[in-house]
Amino acid sequence: MLRLSEQILAYAERQSEGAPISAKSLLHLGNRAAVDQALSRLAERGQLIRAGRGVYLRPVTSRFGTRAPSVEQAVEALAAQRGEVIVSNGAAAANALGLTTQVPVRSVYLTSGRSRKMSLGKQVVELRHAPRWQLTLGSRPAGEAVRALAWLGPDKAEEALMTLKRKMPPGVFGELVAAAPQLPTWLAQSVGKAAYG
Repeated sequence: MLRLSEQILAYAERQSEGAPISAKSLLHLGNRAAVDQALSRLAERGQLIRAGRGVYLRPVTSRFGTRAPSVEQAVEALAAQRGEVIVSNGAAAANALGLTTQVPVRSVYLTSGRSRKMSLGKQVVELRHAPRWQLTLGSRPAGEAVRALAWLGPDKAEEALMTLKRKMPPGVFGELVAAAPQLPTWLAQSVGKAAYG
């Protein structure tokens, strides 16, 4: 019979790249204490990466060596596993939409869950709890616009909205206008001015 650590590694091999592995998902292999201890040992040996409290990832092996899975894959998998909404932060959204040339240095994501940090090899990903309105529309382009506008703030929102109205397809801008009632007053007013003049 395979040892518990070998069974955990076999389970990890069957998961897609970046899929988080937690002790709760391995309770069919043994009791909680034994599973926790085996996961800890596998992380010490470098066979798994400890991404955060109770969350482990399988390292990606290629001909160039081993590395942590991509941040995007790990964040998507964590969101699916935990049932959270996890999206890019306002600075990254503003950069992606061409509203700023600043490129965020740190990996920061907004989440509906609790704030925490996740380690992916040498890179630290920060997950910050955000108000529900910033998570409106998820990862869709209109949702990116909401987070970008929140990051820019009330002073720059109207100018940015005029730029977005020119750049975005009408359907996407319409989605942003339809979400206005869920937004804070200052942002809803700016969206209304941009949409209806």
